[in-house]
Amino acid sequence: MPWRYGAALLLSLLSAFAGAASWQHEQGTLTLDHTPERVIALNWAATEALLLLGITPIGVADRDGYSVWVKEPELPEGVANIGTRTAPSLEAIAELEPDLIVTSSEMAPAAELLERIAPTYVVSVYTQNSYPFKKASDMLLTLGEILDREERAQAVLDDINQTLQTQRRRLENAGLTDRPVALVSFLDDRHVRVYAPNGIFQSALSALGLENSWPHPGNYWGFSVIGLEALAPYRDSRIVAISPTSPGLPETLANSPFWTYLPPVQRNQVYQTDPVWPFGGVFPVKRLARLLTDSLLEGGSDNVR
Repeated sequence: MPWRYGAALLLSLLSAFAGAASWQHEQGTLTLDHTPERVIALNWAATEALLLLGITPIGVADRDGYSVWVKEPELPEGVANIGTRTAPSLEAIAELEPDLIVTSSEMAPAAELLERIAPTYVVSVYTQNSYPFKKASDMLLTLGEILDREERAQAVLDDINQTLQTQRRRLENAGLTDRPVALVSFLDDRHVRVYAPNGIFQSALSALGLENSWPHPGNYWGFSVIGLEALAPYRDSRIVAISPTSPGLPETLANSPFWTYLPPVQRNQVYQTDPVWPFGGVFPVKRLARLLTDSLLEGGSDNVR
């Protein structure tokens, strides 16, 4: 009888969706009936999160740049490059046959096209009035659920918290938490990007017991572009420059009145760290905490290198 065929069809559909799970994201709902195995990341925060979960993406955007600017966690060889973070190649993505694409709201115009290729999860760490470390932590935990790596995700966050506590004790034992810190990246010999209290680096400073000497909020990426003279009023501050710096910059700064008259420069309280990506996920907080603590313990100078 016809009702039997209808019942059979209903049972078939119920069986198909019995194992399905759903997650809300910035552009809709992600529904999966199996754990993804072939994942593509369209930004470095997502790339970092996948690697922290022990998953090597099959393709990432700006693959070669990741190894220069982000560095940790290390991206294994053999990962395909699928174009730039602002304009990834849909053809390259489709050829890899992913079963999950992770992207952010910057790619919102392409979300519908990406969905035609594979289920797409849209999550942004950096948005207006957001708390980047909290957003990045939530992203890691959610990807842990999606990829059946919940315990691994929580272990990563626990390890970061332990690292922050350890580095804080090192600084406190050395008496190095007494002066504020200005975290900067040099753009040229007159201008720096200064990292503001609303950026992800603030999470590292706060956890280390260090005051951010720059009190003003930045853009939603967490920084402001300023002239060196804008640092002058913060006389008690130390300056920490995040590498890389351009060739010839140390020599130019050594002869620059904008630089040489800054109080931290005159006190030999200029420090420098290896590169730390300021627009990533949770891991840059751990990396900055470790590198910043080492740099402060090693002692300052009157110039960058």
